[in-house]
Parts: sequence; structure tokens; C-alpha cells
Amino acid sequence: MEFSSKLLENAVYEMSQLPGIGKRTALRLVLHLLKQPKEQTARLANALVNLKDNIKFCKNCHNISDVEVCEICSNPRRDESLVCVVEDIRDVMAIENTGQFLGLYHVLGGKISPMEGVGPQDLTIYSLVDKAKQGKIKELIFALSSTMEGDTTNFYIYRQLEGLGVKTSTIARGIAVGDELEYADEVTLGRSILNRIPFENSLKV
Repeated sequence: MEFSSKLLENAVYEMSQLPGIGKRTALRLVLHLLKQPKEQTARLANALVNLKDNIKFCKNCHNISDVEVCEICSNPRRDESLVCVVEDIRDVMAIENTGQFLGLYHVLGGKISPMEGVGPQDLTIYSLVDKAKQGKIKELIFALSSTMEGDTTNFYIYRQLEGLGVKTSTIARGIAVGDELEYADEVTLGRSILNRIPFENSLKV
């Protein structure tokens, strides 16, 4: 792709670094921004810089937040004895949209994937185990995507929790095998949470 401007080329290159954005889509987006009023582009740039500089992660669940403890964890109406384990914030948003879950979350920040060099030490698994050892958690719901990496992560956490007296369950397989949680429709996801099964049963399937 030939560019008549180095500034344009640089902007397209940076835009194309975003996931799912190819060079042609990046060019279209950059040209669109170029047509907008300078103030609008400045607001976008400022919002991104402000996000990067000031975003926090909840000290309890590791969800993205504006404050030290996110709104979900600080809500007294949530059941702190019931914790849903998810991969990232997109899964929290997907489950929240169902309106079917009133417990808390624990965001792992990914899944165990030896092929990609991601091990348990790269995730927030150990802080989850520490919370379980405090005795406040009665049930953990595994809500990771039904992929090999998701199943491996579930099993690793399950083994870490042995002997702690914490009930473990997994969302019902209304979610197709291999699907990512964030793409499930709200009704299917909500039913999968409500119809969760003991994790031990999933090991026999």
C-alpha cells in the first residue's frame, strides 16, 4: 500500500495494530478521523490517553475500574460467598447483561496456554486461591470458554482448591464447545449460569 504522506502512513500503521483491524480498515478509519472536526479527534485521543494513565484494577476481583474497589465488589446486595471465575472484563460484561448472576467475580486475565507461554503465574489464580483459603467463598463457578485452554485452567484451579471445602461448578454446556463466552446470546448465557453443574461431573463427560 503506497502512501502520499508519511503522517498518514504512520497513523494507518498504528491503527492496524489493533486486533481485527487490517490495513484497509485502518486506512478507512484514519481517513474518517481526518474528516472530523479537530476537537472530536482530540477528545478521542484524550480519552485513550486518560484511560491508559488512570485506569485501575479492582483489588478484590481484578476487574477494570475507576476506583480501588469496583462497583460490583462494593455493592452490599451482591453475594460474596458466590464467585464466578472469568477470563476478562468482556466476560463480566456478558454475564452482567443477563441479569441472572448476583454474586461476585474473579477476573483471571487470560487462560493457561503453554503454546503461548502463559502459565498459572501469569494469571491471578493464586490470589483466587488465597481468597478461598480465607473461608468466605462457598461456591466457585467456572465460566471460562469451552476450549482446551479454558478446560485446562478450570482443572488447574480445581486441583488448587482441593481440601478447602469450596464447592466448584461450571456453566452448563449451552455454550457450544470452542465458543468464547462474550459471543453467547444473553438468554443462553443466563440459562448456562442458572443450570450450572458440579465441576466434577464435567470431568466425566
